[in-house]
Amino acid sequence: MRIPQLAWLLTAVTGVVASTAPSTDGVAAFIKRRLPDHADRFQLSIATAPSATASAATNDSYSVSSDSNGRIHIEGTSPSAIMQGLHRYLADVAHVDIWWFVGSDLHKAPRTLPRLDKNLEGSSIVQYRYHWNTVTTSYTSAFWSWEDWELQLDWMALRGVNLALAWIGVEKIFTDVFLDIGLTHTEINSFLSGPAFLAWQHFGNIQGSWGGDLPQAWIEDQFELQKKIIKRMVELGMTPILPAFPGFVPENITRVWPNVSLAESPVWSGFSGRFTADKYITPYDPHFAELQKAFITKQNEAYGNVTSFWTLDQFNENKPASGELDYLKNVSHNTWKTLKDADPSAVWVMQGWLFASDKAFWTDERVKSLLDGVPVNEDMLLLDLFAESTPQWQRTDSFYGKPWIWCQLHDYGGNMGLYGQIENVTKNAVEAVHQSKSIVGFGLSMEGQEGNEIMYDLLLDQAWSKDAIETDKYFHDWVTVRYGADHKEIPEDLYTAWDKVRSTVYNNTDASITAVTKSIFELVPSTSGLVNRTGHHPTKISYDTKSLISAWNDMFNAGNQATWLFENEAYRYDLADWTRQVLANAFEATYNKLIQKYKDNNIKGVKCAGGKLQAILQTMDQVLETSPHFQLSTWIQAARKSGGDAADFFEYNARNQITLWGPNGEIEDYASKQWAGLIGDYYAHRWQMFVDYLVATHPSDYDQKAFKKKLLEWETQWNNKTMHAQVDVVDGASKNNVQIVLRDTAKNLLDIFQV
Repeated sequence: MRIPQLAWLLTAVTGVVASTAPSTDGVAAFIKRRLPDHADRFQLSIATAPSATASAATNDSYSVSSDSNGRIHIEGTSPSAIMQGLHRYLADVAHVDIWWFVGSDLHKAPRTLPRLDKNLEGSSIVQYRYHWNTVTTSYTSAFWSWEDWELQLDWMALRGVNLALAWIGVEKIFTDVFLDIGLTHTEINSFLSGPAFLAWQHFGNIQGSWGGDLPQAWIEDQFELQKKIIKRMVELGMTPILPAFPGFVPENITRVWPNVSLAESPVWSGFSGRFTADKYITPYDPHFAELQKAFITKQNEAYGNVTSFWTLDQFNENKPASGELDYLKNVSHNTWKTLKDADPSAVWVMQGWLFASDKAFWTDERVKSLLDGVPVNEDMLLLDLFAESTPQWQRTDSFYGKPWIWCQLHDYGGNMGLYGQIENVTKNAVEAVHQSKSIVGFGLSMEGQEGNEIMYDLLLDQAWSKDAIETDKYFHDWVTVRYGADHKEIPEDLYTAWDKVRSTVYNNTDASITAVTKSIFELVPSTSGLVNRTGHHPTKISYDTKSLISAWNDMFNAGNQATWLFENEAYRYDLADWTRQVLANAFEATYNKLIQKYKDNNIKGVKCAGGKLQAILQTMDQVLETSPHFQLSTWIQAARKSGGDAADFFEYNARNQITLWGPNGEIEDYASKQWAGLIGDYYAHRWQMFVDYLVATHPSDYDQKAFKKKLLEWETQWNNKTMHAQVDVVDGASKNNVQIVLRDTAKNLLDIFQV
């Protein structure tokens, strides 16, 4: 039965703070922070027992009601349940919310809060609502300030997230542990990666940094930031998942421990041996347990005894030293023992990505052997990381009884295409609850938290609905909240626009396309191999592009009907985002013309098509300049500010991640972005170099390697630039410019190309 397992895990979490009852103080502080004018209008309480609507004793439930004095009473089984009840009231009744890029609209709640005709009640169908992927800390939050984290944590808590990765500041733990055993700062610095690549150092994929070393001052600052993050997580009812010691060590470890038992990870993604093939201590060696104990102890001392959940991934895109079943079982068994010795209540959290990314190695038998090494099922928690597209729980018989979480990955590298699988995220997730005895949660595991916010809201809300959510009503209600904070009548065209993308853009049913799409203009130019890519790095478009153009026109017409929308941050953001996607789609048709003209040896036609490609890119750049959320300068400025005295190194890291991804383009264009400045300065230049090459080269003499070599030289120079970036403030005058740019340039360009 699932209930005993859920109950055990609940005990593991609440046991961390068993000496004190759950408190509503964190929720009250949230209300005071985000709704200061309404702080005295809410009354909060923890339910003494689960409400009658709860489906299981271990799941959360809430009830929201009004009293005769107009106060809003929210009762819940946990602080997280109360936050979910608060969210339902604010979104569904007051029509205000918190958004990723737009920010918080909660302060726009009506001065007199609406009274409820009947109670709002709800219960979760899973115990945990999980958030983050290890790599999100590099792709998205690498340069975040505390203000960024405050908004993020409030967004998470308001949506009922109660279990979340907390990776920030772990370099301080690594450094102190390694210094304690006698390694030097120089030896440790050769191990730690740059600020935009730390996630893969945590996984043992890479080691060291190209372009500079992590400043100790930044390591200390991140450690202090982590203390704030952990404190706020706990206040808001979230249990942090902290990093355990994974075994990866500086290669000079043998200087202090000459007889330590080491293995070596494989070379990863074409990197040189200097930056990959990490050394790791085998779990059989007593030194592994020693470091594990130190790693967990130092975090407990720094943050308090706040969790029993420890994330540990040893073989993420790294094959083990052996595929023998006994070896795999012994590795996991000894790793588990070190965790339990360091923390008797420890639950080992592991991403299930390795089983999906390398199915050839991870056969069912090998998966079972690795998981069987942990003899107590409840001592492990698996994240089925890409469950919406390549679920592993079915082929592994629910991970052979281990508790697991159904995750939506959706986005790789922070790609910015409009995309979703609404049926998979709703129907498939609910079916898993009915079919699996060991599922304990739903979660978000995006590599980069970029755009498509509705898809993430959808899964977190599905965690509170026993039936698959009807997306037509869901999208309608979401639009009301998205633009309704101004409490004005929303034009019907806006609802129509979102319904059109709901049934097309966000309803991918093409099994060959499994994640957010990437536009071909973000890829190294070539005469072949760019269009119709599939898999989880697709360029194939899963919908009729005319349907998005139609929806775009509806969205724009809504702004013409209700000009107040151009004062609405959410509307400006979404219109720029949709315009970006329409133009990105148009690029492909013009590219196809370019290649055909080249094959026909029509130089004039090549120049003409090349000019149209540049027009699309420059227009897109102008559109995206209307919002700081779509500007390269925002990313660069955050990196430079975070880096302090090492600002140039941090900027290099920021530039390198979104372009070459490695000193020599090892994973080039993986984390590419559609940002103003990057499009107009980087992509546009690459495509002009390509067109110039085609003009100067007969089709029979075309040499992609020669072109790529020349291109890499320029890309490397661009990576080494420095830019003292300032983000433009969108004031009243430029708001009018937003409308002019979006209407007169984007729409006119579409008319010209007749796309």
